[in-house]
Amino acid sequence: MQAVAGVFVQHADAARAVSALDALEIPRDHTTLLAPGSDARRVPTDEGERPGIGKALGAVVGGAAGVTVGVPLGAMVTLLVPGVGPVIASGLIGAALLGAGGAAVGATLEESLMNGLPRDELFVYEDALRRGHSVVVALIDDDERAEAARRALAGAGAESIDAARERWWLGLRSAEQEGYDDGPHAFEGDEVLFRCGFEAALSGALRGRTWDESLATLRARHGGDVEAPAFRRGWERGRRYQEGAGHARSLRKSA
Repeated sequence: MQAVAGVFVQHADAARAVSALDALEIPRDHTTLLAPGSDARRVPTDEGERPGIGKALGAVVGGAAGVTVGVPLGAMVTLLVPGVGPVIASGLIGAALLGAGGAAVGATLEESLMNGLPRDELFVYEDALRRGHSVVVALIDDDERAEAARRALAGAGAESIDAARERWWLGLRSAEQEGYDDGPHAFEGDEVLFRCGFEAALSGALRGRTWDESLATLRARHGGDVEAPAFRRGWERGRRYQEGAGHARSLRKSA
């Protein structure tokens, strides 16, 4: 399973993109639309299971159909995402991606869909949602259809996830460079490793974990890069960014 995603400034364009994916006969339970907003029924997001969350999520997903007009995806659920606020997500993929209900959601999805969720890009989606933009994500199991989906999203006016990631980093870069412990000039040489560590701390699989708790996973993903001081500094800054709900410019200089 591979994820194809795009960011949309206008919600109407995102809805049009979903319709285009539907026309490609991509299964509706493989597609989600995320958009800022809320209705009266809300489910808090959490990596762990809360008492009654499965029942609550089932009631909301089962009963909140048609919240977003013109999107052919059926049920919608409003999730309270830390650092973002209320987000409307279509179907269980959106709920699982944003962490709603933990095992309660995961148990209802195919294992291939759960494994295909692009959790390492979650911070890009969250940044887009904070800006008031919408995100469309599709999980697709073959290269030809995935390429067709990318063209469909682009045709509807999507910004690619790679472009959104670069825009996100450019918005942080000046402040991170200015506050770098070894000075702005040293930052230029360390930036690649620093950014790698920063983004690693925002991975959905590692959020909330300490360095020691994450080290085995980090080594498996990044090899010897984790031994570089710049990587560790980026990791610590990334953790503080996440703890600050994305308001990185307000963070104090790291020790």
